[in-house]
Amino acid sequence: MADDKLAFAAQGLLRPELFIGVLSSITAQSVRFNVSSAGNPSATHYKGGRYGKGEVGEFVLIEGQVTHLLGRVVELRLPERDRRSVNPGTSQHDDLDAVGTIQMLGSVAMDSLCITAGVQTYPRLGDRVYSAPHQLLAQLPSLMEIDGAPVPDVLLSLGTIDVAKESAVAIKPEKLFGRHCAILGATGGGKSWTTARVIEECIKHKAKIILLDATGEYHQFAGQYVEEHFLGDPPYAHDTTKKSSVPPASFTESDFLALFEPSGKVQGPKLREAIRSLRLAHRNAGLHNNGVVLKVNAAKAAYQAALSTADYIDDPSAPFDVTKLVAQIEQECVHPDGIRSWGPPKVADTTKWGGESGEFTHCLPLVTRINSILASAALAPVFKDTTNPLSGLIDGFAGNDKRLFRLCLSGISHEFRAREIIANVIGRKLLALARQGKFRDSPLVVFLDEAHSFLGRQIGGEDTVAKLDAFELIAKEGRKYGLSICLATQRPRDITEGVLSQMGTLIVHRLTNDRDREVVERACGEIDRAAASFLPTLRPGEAAIIGADFPIPLTIQMLSPDTKPKSDGPNYQAKWKVT
Repeated sequence: MADDKLAFAAQGLLRPELFIGVLSSITAQSVRFNVSSAGNPSATHYKGGRYGKGEVGEFVLIEGQVTHLLGRVVELRLPERDRRSVNPGTSQHDDLDAVGTIQMLGSVAMDSLCITAGVQTYPRLGDRVYSAPHQLLAQLPSLMEIDGAPVPDVLLSLGTIDVAKESAVAIKPEKLFGRHCAILGATGGGKSWTTARVIEECIKHKAKIILLDATGEYHQFAGQYVEEHFLGDPPYAHDTTKKSSVPPASFTESDFLALFEPSGKVQGPKLREAIRSLRLAHRNAGLHNNGVVLKVNAAKAAYQAALSTADYIDDPSAPFDVTKLVAQIEQECVHPDGIRSWGPPKVADTTKWGGESGEFTHCLPLVTRINSILASAALAPVFKDTTNPLSGLIDGFAGNDKRLFRLCLSGISHEFRAREIIANVIGRKLLALARQGKFRDSPLVVFLDEAHSFLGRQIGGEDTVAKLDAFELIAKEGRKYGLSICLATQRPRDITEGVLSQMGTLIVHRLTNDRDREVVERACGEIDRAAASFLPTLRPGEAAIIGADFPIPLTIQMLSPDTKPKSDGPNYQAKWKVT
C-alpha cells in the first residue's frame, strides 16, 4: 500500500491523458460536466488499460481545492436542441456539446491518498474531471483503511478493474467475511465461479472453510487441505469423498416435530408425550420392554419415580430411540387412570393407567407418516446408515490442519423437507460449537450454496409450526464467536430481508429480476442504491462489491478459478447431433 501511494504521488493522480471535461453544474448529490471527448468514436488506452473517458459507469476523479472527489458517471446526454446533430453519416463528432452526470462517492486526500465515503468539500464550477486510474481503483479496499494501518499479511485476490494485470483487486478477509458475505447473481452471471475463486483464495492461507454443496458442483475441489464427505447417494463422488451420516441423536424435538408434522389436537400432544417416555426408557433399562414404556393397564409407580429425577426430560436434544416412536404413541393412547378391580364398580385407580382410549385412531395418519419417513431413501443417512456421524467429523475438522470441509448434500432429495431439515441440524451444530468458543482462535466461514433453499423456511402443521432458523441465528450472532457465513444464491428475493440485511458485504453479479434488485437495494445504503442500477447490465463474471465495509461500490471482473465448478448446462450440439 505504501509503495502504491509513492507511485501515485510521483506520477500524479490526475493525468492529462485522462482528462474528460469540466464541471458545469453542482448539486448536493451529483454534479454535471461538459464532456470534451463525447464525440470520439472509441475509448483510449493508457498504460495497458482501457479508459472510456466519459462512458456511463466509468469511475472518475474531480479535481478539488482541498481534496479530490471520486465519482461515477451515471448519465450522458445532449441538450434537446442538439440531439438531432448526431447521425451515422460521420465517424466523429468533435463539436458535440454533451453533458454528463456524476454521482459523487467519496473524497481522496491529496497527501495520504486515503479515501473516505461522502463529500468533505464540494467542488467548484470549472473544476476539471479525469478518468480514475485503474491502479487507484484496484487499491480502493486498502485506501479506505485508516491511514497508518499496518499492511495486511492475508489478502484474497479476487479480480481486476481492467484486463491489465496491474489493476488486480485484493481484499482482506476481515472486509469480506467480518460482517458476513453474500454472493448473489442470476443463472449464468458467474456466481458459482466467484464462490470457487473465493474458496481457492482462502485455502491458500490457514483458513477454516465449511462448504455445504447443495448441488455437487464443487466436487472437483481436492488436495491435502481438503476434506470431503457426502450424504445419501450424490451424482458426483470420487475416491477421496467419504460417506457420512446425521444420526437421530443430532436432532432436537423441534426437528422431529417439523419432520413428522403432527396435526390436530391429539397428534401433537401424543407425539410429545411419546418422546418424553422414550427419553426415560433411554436412561432407565428397567423401565421399558424392548425399548417401549408399557402403559396399557400398567402400574405408574416406576414411571413416576423415574420422572421425578429426570431433569433431562424436557431437554430438546436429549436422545431417544426414534424407531420405537410408533409403538410408544400407541401406549400413550390410554385412559389416564385405571379402574379398581375391588370395591365399588368404576372407581378410578390412580396407581395405574387404564385401557386403550380410542385416541390411537386419530393418530393413524401420523403413524403412517412416521413409518414412511423412517423407511424413506431421502432420510437414509439419518435412520438407516449411521456410519461416520457428521457431528464427530465437524469436531475433528475444527481441530485438524485441513482448510476446506466440503459436504455434498446433492444426494439428499427434497422429499419430506429432508435437505432443509438436515442443513438446519448442521447449522445448529456449528452455532453450538461457536458458542463454546471453538472458533475464537481459528475463525470459521460457512459457505451455504443455494441458500434460498435453506433460509427462511417454516414447516410443520398449523398446531406445530417449526422454524428452520439455525443459519439465521448464525447471521445474527455468529460473528462475535468467530463464525461467519457466506451465502450464495440466485434468488435474493427468497432470502428473508432480516438475514440479507445482516450481510455486511455483497458480491452482486447480474440481476435481471426486479424483485431481486429491490431486495438488494433495501439491504444496502443510499450510496449503494445507485450502483444497483448497473446490475442488469453486468457482464458474465463481472460483479459489484458493495456493503458496510465498502462504502464506495467497486465493480470488478472476477478472476477465473483454477478449480472450475460444474455449473454449465447441457451441450446440445454434442448430444443432439445426428450421427
